[in-house]
Order: sequence, then structure tokens, then C-alpha cells
Amino acid sequence: MEISHISDPSDPRLDDFRDLKHSDNRPDLPGGKGLVITEGPLVVRRCLESRFPVRALCGFEAKLESFLAEPGVAELVAGIPIYCVTREVLAEVAGYDMHRGLLAAADRAPALSVAEAIEGARTVVILEGVGDHENIGGIFRNAAGMGVDAVLFGAACADPLYRRSVRVSMGHVLRTPFAHFGGTPRTWQHELGLLDGFRLVSLTPNTDTLLKEALEGNPDRVALLVGAEGPGLTERAMRATHVRAKIPMTPGTDSLNLATAAAIAFYERQRAQLQLD
Repeated sequence: MEISHISDPSDPRLDDFRDLKHSDNRPDLPGGKGLVITEGPLVVRRCLESRFPVRALCGFEAKLESFLAEPGVAELVAGIPIYCVTREVLAEVAGYDMHRGLLAAADRAPALSVAEAIEGARTVVILEGVGDHENIGGIFRNAAGMGVDAVLFGAACADPLYRRSVRVSMGHVLRTPFAHFGGTPRTWQHELGLLDGFRLVSLTPNTDTLLKEALEGNPDRVALLVGAEGPGLTERAMRATHVRAKIPMTPGTDSLNLATAAAIAFYERQRAQLQLD
């Protein structure tokens, strides 16, 4: 493999890594490149192993040497441009100190349909109105660790491929199937009919039904719906589900961090499966 050493921050070969706080906007926004940016050896490797075509690698000399020496990496990076830079050069290019020292830029893969994302799935999570990138990343990381097969997006959700979401997910957003429903904030829930055969469970504190009760009998396929912190799920979305369920909490509290609440729901579903499968 050939490594190019670059000392000029204005070198156009580094453009994919330039102004990273702005360059990974959604591709439908003016000026957005729509690139997938991954940081650190673990996430970069997961990107190389994913369906997202990697355009280039960039990193500090020691980081590159260590990463490229890992078993199997040479085959993964074959034909991909590799740029070696100093910490100072990368900081000027990226717009801030990239202390992890290893980056990959990838193109977005074609979007999956809902049917493709849920093929063979037994447990999925559906998000509505979730605009926090760290919560989205956390949900992907929790989903990967607790047997959730796919993530589906209703209306008004943030971009799961935003750089912060990818980082917080530890790259699992690149490995876990995800898809978006069509429609508007008022109509997207009509497409929940695509989940025929799934038991649809809305997570909300405003019910007497406990999550454990909603999952009794270990339904073969379950879809867990979660809404944004604060407003939660819309009434329209909850009406389109089979049951509303809550996580029991200490009196005087009424909410949990979204990614935390989702993780508890994933665990409860996994626990039921392990007990009854």
C-alpha cells in the first residue's frame, strides 16, 4: 500500500476532512457533502467492513502504522488513498484538534427500504422526533449490544450518519440496518402497517401498563417506539400501536434519558427472549 505524506493543510486531497464541524451536514442541505466521517481505529475499521464505500484514510504516522499492522486491515484498505499528516496539519484542516489521530471518509450507501431493514428481524426500535445526535448514537450502540435487529426512523429525526452520531454509536450505525418511513410528522405513522406481524409497543410514562406486562408471552416480533425527550411520542403514533407501556420509576420522577430508557426496554425484551426461547 502507498501512503502519501502531506504537510500543506490546503492540499485538496484533504478536502474530505476539511471543516468537519460543517462538512458532514445532511446531503439535502445546501453545501452539504453528505460524507460519513469516522474517527478512531475501532470505528474506522467498522467503516471499512461496512457497506459504506470508503474514499480515503487520514491520520498521524504512529496511528496509521499501528492501524495498518492490524490483521486483515491491509486487505480492507487496498486501493484506498491513505494520507499521513501531523497533528497540527490535521487540526488546521478539520477545524479542531483531532486527537484520535485516525479518520476515514466514506460515501453514503444507498438507503434501505423499511422492508429491507426489517427482513428477518425479531426486535426493532422506531424513533419519532428524535433530534439529538448523541441519543441516536447511543440507541444504535445499545441496540447492537442487546439484540435489536434494526432501527427505523419516523418523522422529524436527526441524521443518523452525522459525525457525532457515528462516533457515539461506536460505528454501529454503519453495521445495524436502518431505514426511514415516508410521510410527514402528521402522516408517517400510517406506514407502521409495513410492520405486519410485529407487536407495536409505545414507551410512555402515561399509562398503567408496565413494559414487562406489555412483553408477556414473548411475542415473536416486537417493535419498540420511543419519542424525543420532553414531548415523547405523539398521540397519533401511540394510537397506531398495540399497547402503551412504561418503565417503572421511583416516585417523583417522570422521565429518563432517551437512550437510557431505550436500553432498559431493549434489556427487558432480551431478558424475556432468553427466558422463554
